[in-house]
Amino acid sequence: MHKVIYDTDPGVDDAMALLFLHRHPEIDLIGITTVFGNASVETTTRNALFLKREWNIPAPVAKGASVTVDPTREERTWPTFVHGENGLGNIEVPETVDLPLDPRPAHRFIIDTVRANPGEVRLVAVGRMTNLAMAIKEDPEIAGLVKDVVIMGGNFYVPGNVSPVAEANIHGDPEAADIVLTAPWKVAVIGLDVTAITTMSRGYLADIAAKGDGAVKLLNDLSQDYIDFYKHAVEDGMMVHDSCACVYVVAPELFSIVSGPVRVVCGGIADGQTIVKPDGRRFPPGDWDGLPSQVVCTGIESEKVIGLIRDTLLRT
Repeated sequence: MHKVIYDTDPGVDDAMALLFLHRHPEIDLIGITTVFGNASVETTTRNALFLKREWNIPAPVAKGASVTVDPTREERTWPTFVHGENGLGNIEVPETVDLPLDPRPAHRFIIDTVRANPGEVRLVAVGRMTNLAMAIKEDPEIAGLVKDVVIMGGNFYVPGNVSPVAEANIHGDPEAADIVLTAPWKVAVIGLDVTAITTMSRGYLADIAAKGDGAVKLLNDLSQDYIDFYKHAVEDGMMVHDSCACVYVVAPELFSIVSGPVRVVCGGIADGQTIVKPDGRRFPPGDWDGLPSQVVCTGIESEKVIGLIRDTLLRT
């Protein structure tokens, strides 16, 4: 079993990934930590509690960061045109959900859980990397206790989606992402190189919902506005960004990779750009030297990934 802490900012594709993690037979979802990004952290936390309640997920929820690790960064407006005003595609969600939160802030929950399960925890982060950066800054020794980190974020050989060179999760807190990617733990980066070519059509999701239970029907309902948003890029469908990272946890063989140290540009017109120095390539001395080699996914067997998502969502 893969012990997973899911760091998330629900978020429509976050919701699909959450149901995948909850239902996959090889995953033990031991915690959900929230972060600001697709909406405020108050909204993303409410959404996590709502999905926990609706889908009967036993994992505790811990509320996380509300601002970037560099507090001088100016917060941008929430991407309501992507995920809706409430972060879940404008379906009806109560203002408050009567479920308890873990009393610890998300980064402390991560530290404590990793220390209680040395060598076992996989951190799957599909939003801004702020909680992970805060955890590693507060307790650097957890880098040697985490099994690995899998993130949805970045772009390497394809354009960005919030600027010509930057992907949204990294661009939202570049300093945090650079801390996470340069820390001495294993990181696998699942970015736009693979997620932007892995799409699920409206009809395919509707077919899953027709065959599935109420949980999948709710997922289908909250995904409709998100699919509408993607009309500019996908023919009546959506990119399943965050689920790709979750699939990597159980089926890394469906991805092709390069490896090497990764840095994030912080500031300027390339703010949030992710750059890998491929292992085996020689360059003059620079800012990638002496840093850990990380895994960067550059290829994906999209049809098999979508099929695995489908089969997992249909499990009860």
